[in-house]
Amino acid sequence: MGLFDEIKKKLSHEFIDIVEWLDNTNDTIVHRFERYQNEIKNGAQLIVREGQTAVFINEGQLADVFGPGTYTLNTQNLPILATLKGWKYGFNSPFKAEVYFVNTRLFTDEKWGTKNPIMLNDDRFGLVEIRAFGTYSFKIEDAGKFVVDVVGTDANFTNYEVNEHLKSLIVTRFTDTVGEANIPLELYAANTSELSETCQEVMQPEFGRVGILLERFYIENVSMPEELKKEIFEYSRLDKLDMAKLTQFKTAKAMEAAAKNEGGTAGAGMGMGMGFVLAQQMGQNMNFNQGQSAAQATQAVPPPMPTQTLYHYAVNGQQLGPVPMERLRELFAARTINKDSLVWKPGLAQWTALKDVAELQSFLGGNTPPPLPGN
Repeated sequence: MGLFDEIKKKLSHEFIDIVEWLDNTNDTIVHRFERYQNEIKNGAQLIVREGQTAVFINEGQLADVFGPGTYTLNTQNLPILATLKGWKYGFNSPFKAEVYFVNTRLFTDEKWGTKNPIMLNDDRFGLVEIRAFGTYSFKIEDAGKFVVDVVGTDANFTNYEVNEHLKSLIVTRFTDTVGEANIPLELYAANTSELSETCQEVMQPEFGRVGILLERFYIENVSMPEELKKEIFEYSRLDKLDMAKLTQFKTAKAMEAAAKNEGGTAGAGMGMGMGFVLAQQMGQNMNFNQGQSAAQATQAVPPPMPTQTLYHYAVNGQQLGPVPMERLRELFAARTINKDSLVWKPGLAQWTALKDVAELQSFLGGNTPPPLPGN
């Protein structure tokens, strides 16, 4: 071989193009391989590393896609591009095509969150607002679809750009999912794992339409206003309580307080009276709801003590009480009150004269002393 042939051979090897991308960033998803006038020499070497996919675009149309490996670019390795270019018998001159390298590694710990509160309609608490945030992981599954549908002609498509699109998609689908879940409000924070899996299943088809695989989706926290939290905690405790025992306890505490404040003001007495009305109603409701359970109880267990009726009474236009019937009898005997004195108990629509209350008419039979001599 002559010297000229060796020089020609050497130059031909030196001028063979190498098409590759060395990623020195952590956030680039798609990088367009820059070439003068996008010309690639026939026989150029294409090097695609692990975690990459090379996509060839011809005049805006998707052509060939290459996974990891080393390729010699010719009509055999570029069947689609050769068809688009009309290369029937091969080619020897440089050709034009855009080459996009797509980063297919897993992008982890991406943040998402609801910018505005989500409105839910709960059967017990009405319209409520919640917020949520968490993380997700994704990777490019269909590089060709992703380049055509999302990247377009962007020469350097970053993680930030795709995340803005994905976050909007996540919040929209998350809102739809929790709105249709129809689960008790207090269970959102306690079932984040199950809710995360459900959301991932709902969102994956949307991600897949642009060539993305939603690898993981996590809900880290579901928050709500502090006032709503307190209501939920109170409701949860109330749901666990034995209401009959609670009513008896509250009634006993109220009677103790009433005995200490027998001579209190009219407003305090009326407030206490309303408290006893509520306590009686709660007790009656619980006795009704627990009727079947009581019928099955062991005969050795006595029924609960009956609730003692308390009375308010009026003296010189001032409301006093409440007091039990025995105390009211003592007041009648001492002439502090008489048959025309106004009294009230839970269940009466209005203040009534003592003589017109059935169970108090026993005060009148022989218990009223005769008039003093000389009167």
